Amino acid sequence: MALLAGITVRTLHHYDRIGLLKPGVRTRKGYRQYGETELLKLQQIMIYKEMDFSLREIKNLLEAPDFDVLSALEDHKRNIAKRRKRLSNLLITLDKTIHHLKEGIMLDPKELYEGFPDGKGESYREEALEKWGDAVKDSEKSLMQMSKPDFNQLKQDFDDCWRKLASYVGRDYRDQECQEEIAKHYRYILQFWGVQNLQEDHKKPYLGLADLYINDGRFTEIDGKQVAGFGEFLKKAMTFFVENSEE
Repeated sequence: MALLAGITVRTLHHYDRIGLLKPGVRTRKGYRQYGETELLKLQQIMIYKEMDFSLREIKNLLEAPDFDVLSALEDHKRNIAKRRKRLSNLLITLDKTIHHLKEGIMLDPKELYEGFPDGKGESYREEALEKWGDAVKDSEKSLMQMSKPDFNQLKQDFDDCWRKLASYVGRDYRDQECQEEIAKHYRYILQFWGVQNLQEDHKKPYLGLADLYINDGRFTEIDGKQVAGFGEFLKKAMTFFVENSEE
């Protein structure tokens, strides 16, 4: 019985002493013998223990006049399924936390704006919060789930793309090389916006960003300096991408 249940003989003796689980038969020599009824009862005890019931509470439940084994098992199944879901979610959270602690997690939104020229990051953030509010907060929340190395890599990739696009000013915005770079720009922008599924269509807000490039020269600077015609070039290239790309 102890081997089947994975418990000690001493535990069975204790359950017998407190009247929680009596053997089906006790031989003349004092040996305890257990049958199917006792096995089922022991299963109930172990399940309730797993659910943090005390032995006294378990005894009261099992001795209740309306106690039914089948109904109890069905209840256990439902409760354990709920617990499994909670534990699965907890494991996911723990994995993320461990990963971020190992890789270095960003704890302050200000860290997202490091590297802006002349410390302009905070003023840009305040202005963005005033204009777009919750959208900015959602984006920040998603980005802060990234490790610092991953976020820094995203910034580096975007910067490389940005400089390459600036070098294309004066070229035909419709040529393949330019459009391939615009496609990268689109994917990087979605990551900065906190979009989890990059396959979703976010082309309309992307065109809104193209308008911003036209209307606010600060967003088309390279190393703090204006690049002549860059905003107009981006507007045309991004519009062409949206109108012709199936991505």
